[in-house]
Amino acid sequence: MSKLTKNQKSVAEKIEAGKAYSLKEASELVKEITFTKFEASVDIDVRLGVDPRKANQMVRGVVTLPHGTGKVTRVLCICTPDAEAAAKEAGADYVGLDEYIEKIKGGWTDIDVIITMPSCMGKLGPLGRILGPRGLMPNPKSGTVTMDVAKAVKEVKAGKIDFKVDKGGIVHTSIGKVSFSPEQIYDNAKEFIQTLIKLKPAAAKGTYMKSIFISSTMSKGVKIDPKSIAD
Repeated sequence: MSKLTKNQKSVAEKIEAGKAYSLKEASELVKEITFTKFEASVDIDVRLGVDPRKANQMVRGVVTLPHGTGKVTRVLCICTPDAEAAAKEAGADYVGLDEYIEKIKGGWTDIDVIITMPSCMGKLGPLGRILGPRGLMPNPKSGTVTMDVAKAVKEVKAGKIDFKVDKGGIVHTSIGKVSFSPEQIYDNAKEFIQTLIKLKPAAAKGTYMKSIFISSTMSKGVKIDPKSIAD
């Protein structure tokens, strides 16, 4: 059996096996058990008591994190010429229409979010095989297909994220960086979890929040007691 490294021993001393911590405790611990030489992301994984195979139990939504994600989000706005100036002023990194449709057809996907207008979706539709697997296809439910593209750009730049439950009933997303203060991590995590609670499907029976873990890139997960969210 290999020996534990100094960092692994430190983590073992801080995290009690099987213990569920309060959200405030976990927000502090995730910083203390991170030893990466780069700025790690803070991730949250929530296992829900839903069956994603059933349409009436699908959980999908958007949330604006109080302190943002800590990441620079590259936004492409596909819009008509009359909306280009407003999109640029709102902070979009790339703005246009046909020229970017052609770039995407050629394999260009160096972006994090695409925001577009309903009238432009006809041109984006055929690009589903490129954009879909990368999670880049705009969707009205996530607010990325809208007439007010400027507002959508501002919200994404401010920390708005969209999420959905996967096939295993788990919702996974990043809620910040380890450079955030414990209070900022706590605020972002609480906002995300409370949004999930509001989205509970009426068809979901039994325990809705089965487990919650918070971790950083390459760190051990810290189990959170769901009851602490109401504190």
